[in-house]
Amino acid sequence: MKSFSASPAIASFLSLIVLIVVAACTTTVPETGRKQLNMLSPSKEAALGLSEFQKIRKEKKISQNATYNSTAQRVGKRLSVVMPVPNAQCEFVVFDDPTPNAFALPGGKVGIHSGLFQITQTDAGLAAVVGHEVAHVVARHSGERLSQNAVAGAIVAGAGIAMNRDGRDGAIPTAALGGAALLATRSFSRKQELEADQLGALFMARAGYDPRESIGLWQRFAQWRQKSGQNKNIPAFLSTHPVDERRIAELQAFMPRAMSEYKGGQ
Repeated sequence: MKSFSASPAIASFLSLIVLIVVAACTTTVPETGRKQLNMLSPSKEAALGLSEFQKIRKEKKISQNATYNSTAQRVGKRLSVVMPVPNAQCEFVVFDDPTPNAFALPGGKVGIHSGLFQITQTDAGLAAVVGHEVAHVVARHSGERLSQNAVAGAIVAGAGIAMNRDGRDGAIPTAALGGAALLATRSFSRKQELEADQLGALFMARAGYDPRESIGLWQRFAQWRQKSGQNKNIPAFLSTHPVDERRIAELQAFMPRAMSEYKGGQ
């Protein structure tokens, strides 16, 4: 008598669970109206962000540069009024780090590397970067990425069970599915970056910063990357960020909407 294999049943069960989760955890991104999958609640995201920021504060040296700090607080104060961050406990900290980078965590915590000021150059330039980073928080991109990775992992696992049932070797098809999932994740990450650019431009405009300055900011970033050789050998389809040319072009196309909310300097 042929023995019963539970693998198809397990695969079907995993697929059903994935469908239920996707249906139950669909939310909407503010401003863009895009539907997204997010299994984390805003309060849970904020708690994770606040905890992570405390760790970063202990690990990284805080900058004592008075100019950098005053600029960060000035820009942060204006942006904090217009950025709709759930459970916000806004804080803007400059870290002594030469890499031109910044980050924002759920809960309203923003870290700015001292090396970023060589590229931002002006308050509006800094507002473009901070607005972009905060936009990731407003759009809840981190929770969305975690949720998508979890679902993708479940799908690949379920498919692997089904392909390997009855003694068949499904290693290669399963690996191919995993590779496809990785490419899909990278592609979606690039779309999130473009979405954050647009939201950041809106926040800039509402805070009284000319959103057109964001285009100049990303042009300066492109020049810096070209000189420093950043991402030189990474194919575009494997990158988590869009190429600079596309990012600038998308911002230019979005600028009429951003400018419609710009009322001049405050």
